Amino acid sequence: MQDRKIKFAVLGCGHIGKRHAEMISRNDEAELVSLIDVKDKSELGIESYEVPFFSSLENFFEAGIECDVINVATPNGCHAEQGMKILDAGKHLVIEKPMSLTKKDSEALIFKGLQKQKQVFCVMQNRYSPPSVWLKDLIESDILGEIYMVQINCYWNRDNRYYKPESWHGKKDLDGGTLFTQFSHFIDLMYWYFGDITNIQAKFADFNHKHLTDFEDSGFVSFDFVNGGMGALNYSTSVWNKNLESSITVIAENGSLKVGGQYMNEVEYCHIKDYEMPILAPTNPGNDYGTYKGSAANHHYVIENVVDVLKGRNMITTNALEGLKVVDIIERIYKIDY
Repeated sequence: MQDRKIKFAVLGCGHIGKRHAEMISRNDEAELVSLIDVKDKSELGIESYEVPFFSSLENFFEAGIECDVINVATPNGCHAEQGMKILDAGKHLVIEKPMSLTKKDSEALIFKGLQKQKQVFCVMQNRYSPPSVWLKDLIESDILGEIYMVQINCYWNRDNRYYKPESWHGKKDLDGGTLFTQFSHFIDLMYWYFGDITNIQAKFADFNHKHLTDFEDSGFVSFDFVNGGMGALNYSTSVWNKNLESSITVIAENGSLKVGGQYMNEVEYCHIKDYEMPILAPTNPGNDYGTYKGSAANHHYVIENVVDVLKGRNMITTNALEGLKVVDIIERIYKIDY
């Protein structure tokens, strides 16, 4: 693969799948060879891509198109089964968040990847935002010293403009819940920064989604970090009309900080002993889906990382074990109530 383009297919051509296709097409070392979706091609808005289109993975495999990697951007509840088929077919796997809806299924994907000697990449693009990289470096350099308290607030809007009757969003078996679909990015950042959690306590509520979803729209979660310190995650999709914030506040031995904005995209406060805040590069805006906005538009970094890894130039930014840990943490939080 050193001297040729990495060949990608994309499974699932919704908002995120089209984002994958666009980023693959823009990468000089990548080639989009196929798009796959159960919907009719005319409904998907993918006319600009002059590549073969298939209605199923099985039809794609039968066609015998040369392909190195398949990117899964389908409903959450489909990830595990489709990922297993892709690895069984001897292809590398790029899997959108969440990796699956159960720890057991994520473990099976990891085992299959090892068995088939294929890479499993998990998409957690918020790690690439400049404030995320800055905070990770700050923690790893031990400038903050002992971590005392961490508070994560995720207050978003998701209403009937998002939870449409024909959509998979809001359906327990395909969506999984608010923490899986909306806020797994921030649970990933928390795990990336501070490690695993224990002593979980949680309280959930359903304020204005009773006729829209099969699960809660809000929650308070408290826990201890295995590595020391305590934390809290407060989240909701019941905010009126538009997103309010995604923020993380850290109280530590040598100082305090807050990364905020709608998508943890700006450093709002930094006061640390003997430390001068550097000037960070601007953060990419959130993915704009019309009536609502998603996390930062960093998928080009994901594709770059896949290419770099398969060409032997770099390591995986978000590996399968980290993807599993996010699922594991969410599963343990939900088990408090469900």
